[in-house]
Amino acid sequence: MASHIVGYPRMGPKRELKFALESFWDGKNNAGELQKVAADLRSSIWKQMADAGIKHIPSNTFSYYDQVLDTTAMLGAVPPRYGWNGGEIGFDVYFSMARGNASVPAMEMTKWFDTNYHYIVPELGPDVKFSYASHKAVDEFKEAKALGVDTVPVLIGPVSYLLLSKPVKGVEKSFSLLSLIKKILPIYKEVVTELKASGATWIQFDEPTLVMDLDSHQLQAFTHAYSELESTLAGLHVLIETYFADVPASAYKTLTSLKGVDGYGFDLVRGPQTLDLIKGGFPSGKYLFAGVVDGRNIWANDLASSLNTLHTLESIVGKDRIVVSTSCSLLHTAVDLVNETKLDKEIKSWLAFAAQKVVEVNALAQALSGHKDEGFFSANAVAQASRKSSPRVTNEAVQKAAAALKGSDHRRPTDVSSRLVAQQKKLNLPILPTTTIGSFPQTLELRRTRREYKAKKISEEDYVKAIKEEINKVVKLQEELDIDVLVHGEPERNDMVEYFGEQLSGFAFTVNGWVQSYGSRCVKPPIIYGDVSRPKPMTVFWSSTAQSYTERPMKGMLTGPVTILNWSFVRNDQPRFETCYQIALAIKDEVEDLEKAGITVIQIDEAALREGLPLRKSEQAFYLNWAVHSFRITNTGIQDTTQIHTHMCYSNFNDIIHSIIDMDADVITIENSRSDEKLLSVFREGVKYGAGIGPGVYDIHSPRIPSSEEIADRINKMLAVLESDVLWVNPDCGLKTRKYAEVKPALSNMVVAAKLLRSQLASAK
Repeated sequence: MASHIVGYPRMGPKRELKFALESFWDGKNNAGELQKVAADLRSSIWKQMADAGIKHIPSNTFSYYDQVLDTTAMLGAVPPRYGWNGGEIGFDVYFSMARGNASVPAMEMTKWFDTNYHYIVPELGPDVKFSYASHKAVDEFKEAKALGVDTVPVLIGPVSYLLLSKPVKGVEKSFSLLSLIKKILPIYKEVVTELKASGATWIQFDEPTLVMDLDSHQLQAFTHAYSELESTLAGLHVLIETYFADVPASAYKTLTSLKGVDGYGFDLVRGPQTLDLIKGGFPSGKYLFAGVVDGRNIWANDLASSLNTLHTLESIVGKDRIVVSTSCSLLHTAVDLVNETKLDKEIKSWLAFAAQKVVEVNALAQALSGHKDEGFFSANAVAQASRKSSPRVTNEAVQKAAAALKGSDHRRPTDVSSRLVAQQKKLNLPILPTTTIGSFPQTLELRRTRREYKAKKISEEDYVKAIKEEINKVVKLQEELDIDVLVHGEPERNDMVEYFGEQLSGFAFTVNGWVQSYGSRCVKPPIIYGDVSRPKPMTVFWSSTAQSYTERPMKGMLTGPVTILNWSFVRNDQPRFETCYQIALAIKDEVEDLEKAGITVIQIDEAALREGLPLRKSEQAFYLNWAVHSFRITNTGIQDTTQIHTHMCYSNFNDIIHSIIDMDADVITIENSRSDEKLLSVFREGVKYGAGIGPGVYDIHSPRIPSSEEIADRINKMLAVLESDVLWVNPDCGLKTRKYAEVKPALSNMVVAAKLLRSQLASAK
């Protein structure tokens, strides 16, 4: 029985690619050294899957930044501002599109569906001249073949690529991205022709947009595209892969009717209702790639349950036509559980990272073909039973407190406009107040201090002293820059979610459980295995310390319950909203303790609230209801004079603006500049926002330093649609990934711009 992996993590088990990329960007190594690290990682991944017995091994899922940007490079769809003059796209142009450079900003970055992974959004218009400008897909296929591994080259499908793009600035509103299909298909044909000539027998097109709510015109684009490709694809087995949700009935009908396609991949973990469509009819003679092993979580597969599902599917599609697969790329999970030598043994027995999921896929394929590894299945059954019965999973007091939340919507008793008046009397802020989002640069010295403290190489006293010195340095810098509402810079935190999870019950942590977020940025999601509570205060000491260094308002910095949930590996044995309510109660305790300690501005970040929005519209209202409710729970009991901020970034917020308003925060800071100020369009269209709002005035994910004139221009655009008495001035996001040499001039320019606009507003009165 055949087995298949949709895609695999690319950073390496010890983040080898991350460090190679950052050394290259810093000029410490050259392109050849970066390419060698990448080649070694690819070789290791292919060999690992081959040794595990996987038949359909993917290639071209490796990327130096993200797979959509790779496709943009393949198609030669480089925006003119990057000065590309044709030929094979090199690192200079590629990374300029991703990160910007000294003279031009980066392209927009947004979330990949409902994950914490990001992609660079293609900018397309009717005048784009497409050309075959990156041979990466063919080169990597040949590279694997030279190593003795036959792979399935993976391409982002042509229709999904266009649907994930955005119209370039200035095009007519009537312009349709799908009108470009006829221009990009010739490039796809060139790639396919080269792959065939190189010996490929299978090719995988990822068309994940098929799980979205598509109209008939969009569905017709799939029919047209694959009809056009049919003759070129002849002689190849063609797989169309979908993931992250159920495939709607209309899309299922379109997909299973596509010409020249031999197999269909479905996510049967997040899209179990697709099973009903398969039972209702599956095309004869086609392959079903059954995604039964979860590619987005770290729990060991329930092998017995998955095998039952596979037997059911086998009876429908035929014994030789079912392929056992992951539900999606394993990019979204950690790399290898073997590297976790410090993890609790019982909890470790419940888990499977990418390397273990590869083994699970093969074990299921072998069992389906009559070669069941009884010992492996038996050990899995024991682990499943252990998790269900373990007393460490359940806390009755927490469950009782969460159940008591029902029946109230937890709103603050005073409306936001009245609260803002009370807060201004206490805070006495200028018009267009300036602030930052929370973190300041994480220097090598600071990281070393935290690492040595965790390794018990320095005492707690020395650690606290070092962190206090760092906080004092950050506070003094902000005062010198004349920023109005300060932050302590978060020097005690490596990661905003991990930091809180380490202090909450019901969480477990890894040493090397890194997952790529974008580019070289990796996160280490906590594992929520049981009921969540807060044993003691988490941030009060550091926030109070920071406030003691200044007379200006100091923000208490918290991560909100929805973001902690969405940026963790979440238990799958109860509904996500129940876990979220438990986290909300823990954060509520922290908010109240911060207020008691004299902190008058508290930021509760919900950077990932939009990220968790279900892909299907029919499921969105329920999610938004409990997600927004969870946020309100955290601050329902505080005084009117305590100002609650929240922060959101790198998603499309326009479609949930009314839910954002319903969060009832006093101030929201929100990413705006990198997304071409799309956020402002919602206010141009008449949405009234009465709370404080700070659309980001510059992109912090690029090393580029904006001028004060550029920032002032952005603020003026905001003032055209927002009242000056609610507008805040701040960067897009936190500053931890930047260097002080970039942060100081950028913030200085931001403050200069804010003061210039204040002066102009005062003169206009």
